[in-house]
Amino acid sequence: MNRNASHILLALSFLLILSSTEKVHANEIDDAQSDEKFFADIGYKTPDEAIKEFEQHFKQNLKLPLKIPPIAFTHYLGRFSDLDGDLNDSLDLTFTNVKIPENHYSLDIRHVNNKIILRDRGNQKTYTLKDGQKAVYIIERGSNIFVFEKGNWQYMLSINNRITDIVTPEMLMDIANTIEY
Repeated sequence: MNRNASHILLALSFLLILSSTEKVHANEIDDAQSDEKFFADIGYKTPDEAIKEFEQHFKQNLKLPLKIPPIAFTHYLGRFSDLDGDLNDSLDLTFTNVKIPENHYSLDIRHVNNKIILRDRGNQKTYTLKDGQKAVYIIERGSNIFVFEKGNWQYMLSINNRITDIVTPEMLMDIANTIEY
């Protein structure tokens, strides 16, 4: 192959790589916009907006954990559910990875006056937080849940059960211990 032909081949290869990279990047942008629309359509917004609505509704400040599980997330979302009365009003903060579905972690927070009552069905283990509060780790089919109370709130930290070897109950307890009232 002569020198000019090799330059042309190299230039064409470079252009092919650039055009496919731009196309992949454009597809990623389209996918991200599609994901954002999907989450917005089911009531999610920015966590700050949802937290503000929650605090205004209950006229109380909320403290959140200072840590999250050490796994990759692509989206951090919030949704305040304000149903009739206060019984099922809650804040859902969700961390998810649209490319790795098992990377899903959420916090569900509700007022202790309307907390979910736990019934021991043999799938639970009790832990003690550093402030002496009891916490319950519940093993479910799709996710495992770490439930505890601090201040006027019931917190439920939920992790997809496919990653419980990475995000252990002890790690969830460590996350819970970062909330200080």
